[in-house]
Amino acid sequence: MPHAPARDRCRLTRATPGTLGITEYAAKALGDVVYVELPEIELEVNKGDTIGAVESVKSASDILTPVSGKIIEHNKVLEEKPAMINKGPETDGWLAKIEISDAKELDGLMSKEDYDSFEKE
Repeated sequence: MPHAPARDRCRLTRATPGTLGITEYAAKALGDVVYVELPEIELEVNKGDTIGAVESVKSASDILTPVSGKIIEHNKVLEEKPAMINKGPETDGWLAKIEISDAKELDGLMSKEDYDSFEKE
């Protein structure tokens, strides 16, 4: 599962469509999530665009997309249960599905192993 550069703490599955979410590290750093702003379906985005936000009792963070494409689905359950991000940020706590428009952008993302090593430093 590719990851955006560490400062973004966003993850993306290579499946088609791609699944956008935050990493476990980001979920732990945020603390208890109390609100999630999800992207609109059919929204066309470019790499680096803000697609939503996650707010916790400690802070708020914009979510930036690591790739360009079109948002085709979002995890509506998070509107009622934002804490799902804390319980499973890389499973049930996903944010959105994206139809990737430029597969070459995937080449610049970190592998999960590289990201995990980076976070340990």
